[in-house]
Amino acid sequence: MPDLLLELFSEEIPARMQARAAADLERLVTEGLKAQSIGFETANSYTTPRRLVLSITGLPERQPDVREERRGPRADAPEKAIDGFLKSAGLTRDQVEERQEAKGRFLYAVIEKTGGRTADVLGKLLPPLLTTFPWPKSMRWGDGDLRWVRPLHGILCLFDGAVVPVAVEGIESGNTTSGHRFHAPGTFTVTGFDDYVEKLKAARVILDPAKRRAVIKKLARDLAMEAGLSLVEDEQLLDENAGLTEWPVPLMGAFDAAFLDVPAEVLTATMKKNQKYFTLRDAEGSMANRFICVANLVANDGGAAIVHGNERVLSARLSDAKFFWEQDLKVPLDQFARKLDGIVFHEKLGTVGDKAARMAALAAWLAPEGLKEKAALAAKLAKADLVSGMVGEFPEVQGIMGGYYARAQREDAEVSDAIAEHYSPQGPGDTCPTAPVSVAVALADKIDTLVGFFGIDERPTGSKDPYALRRAALGIIRLITENGLRVHLFDLLHEALAAYDGQGRTLQPHEAALLDFFADRLKVQQREKGVPHDLIDAVFSLGGEDDLVRLLARVQALREFLTWEDGANLLAGYRRAANIVRIEEKKDGAAFDGPVNPDLLEAPEEKQLFEKLSAAKAEAHAAVEVEDYAAAMAALARLRQPVDAFFDHVTVNADDALLRQNRLNLLNDIRVAVHTVADFSKIQG
Repeated sequence: MPDLLLELFSEEIPARMQARAAADLERLVTEGLKAQSIGFETANSYTTPRRLVLSITGLPERQPDVREERRGPRADAPEKAIDGFLKSAGLTRDQVEERQEAKGRFLYAVIEKTGGRTADVLGKLLPPLLTTFPWPKSMRWGDGDLRWVRPLHGILCLFDGAVVPVAVEGIESGNTTSGHRFHAPGTFTVTGFDDYVEKLKAARVILDPAKRRAVIKKLARDLAMEAGLSLVEDEQLLDENAGLTEWPVPLMGAFDAAFLDVPAEVLTATMKKNQKYFTLRDAEGSMANRFICVANLVANDGGAAIVHGNERVLSARLSDAKFFWEQDLKVPLDQFARKLDGIVFHEKLGTVGDKAARMAALAAWLAPEGLKEKAALAAKLAKADLVSGMVGEFPEVQGIMGGYYARAQREDAEVSDAIAEHYSPQGPGDTCPTAPVSVAVALADKIDTLVGFFGIDERPTGSKDPYALRRAALGIIRLITENGLRVHLFDLLHEALAAYDGQGRTLQPHEAALLDFFADRLKVQQREKGVPHDLIDAVFSLGGEDDLVRLLARVQALREFLTWEDGANLLAGYRRAANIVRIEEKKDGAAFDGPVNPDLLEAPEEKQLFEKLSAAKAEAHAAVEVEDYAAAMAALARLRQPVDAFFDHVTVNADDALLRQNRLNLLNDIRVAVHTVADFSKIQG
């Protein structure tokens, strides 16, 4: 079956836009084909700095023929109605059929359309798609109206080896393209995708970005190994360099070892942000005074001139970083901190200085005895580096630099570490602080942010989360659960709110909304660990459970319990009991939540259930009190047999009203017993 090859050749496409553009091109073309009832086998898109490419295989030569029937008005309808129907169908009166139906004779138009050539469909589909292509940023050039990310130079479009005529702003499609800008700038003809890929490779262009990425990684590792060093791998940097090169050639350079006095994070940020260089480590794991850059050509001198030029540029960059480092060290951190009163955190939440004061109060409340002063000091200084020259140049090292400045100024090690770690964890792969002072300050920062923005009704909506509140909540969950902190979320929120009140800032009541927000975030976090969200709902729904460590212990016990045969059967019995009680309560308009009268128990099975329920409730309650949830579940599991026996031998809706009420109260007692640990009504499946 025929294939399609489409290449859009332009000036350099920014690396950050390439993957999205390739995906958009594939999506738009395949959706257009499907809309025309044209199927295909595979669709794959590719990018290099100068081209967007789409390959679609297994296309038919023609669209399928279409037969459509349209039911019109009655045959004796007014002439105007019939004329309108004929016009919409594109037929005359003698070309439509009359069919007898129960309500009379109706007109039917049978429209048969012969499928067009796929090449013709493509010729009509592509021009409007290209003129409205969704670049995040685009430009016009010359006198044309076409907006493209950079000037578009050529369109290669082949279907089954033949050119598909496509014209956009005077650019007409053909069967030629160009290779590498420097190694093979001339044009050459291609006949299909395989031929295209091979000829591009001969012209020093690797089409697939994944292959360019693999080349960079392998050759960079090899260079590092030859020098007795190891590559600091960076997936984002690999992607970016693959997007900047068509024929990547990694080269190793060096810089003055004196620059290693500057914190490694700063050197890395300088090399990555400004120059797209990879950093290297020595055998001891320390940063080496070497780097790897990625050239886009094979130089005649083996890359010596390229390396020399990059070393010269990097030296200037590192000199700037060293200057900022040395100048910042001259300013005491508390002097930086005083300047935070001049930086607005949010117009409704005060300055960054206000936030630091709130963090200090909350961190002191969170920290263990003996560490409260350290936690308060670390919180006051945590944001101080925001006004430093280094963070002004490299915002990504905020917090980290504060830790370095604190150590250089001989602050306590726990205080310095807490400053450096107070933004952590920033994602699922980020290390979570474990030192008590660090944990207190990191929690204080995130809780203050959440309480503040919820209090002014700036909450995440849909995919929008401008203040990263979801990330903050996940960070809080990790800090609490991974450190086994026994803290009540409600108390934590109350303390944070009190810090705002102490500054005269009145926020809207929002504790319930925040607890719901934490529940949602906890479900997301635990889902990644394979925990079903309904089990978290089952524990949260009991109300009052805001100790995350205890909550997850309950969830784990519940999860294990439901894998037991007795647990699964008890869940079925619970549902049966709860459904009966709910139906009868609705019917009677009354609740069956009163005490069970032992004197009204007649059948042996209901007497046994009452006895076992009383014992199980007491045992489960006692186990929950000491947080032995496995024991609580085991006590409940012993209800399986008496519950089954009750349903097998006892009629709940007895003729005697008092007997019926007592039995319904007994069934409700099953619900009460089970709710000692979790709300089973929330469990799905």
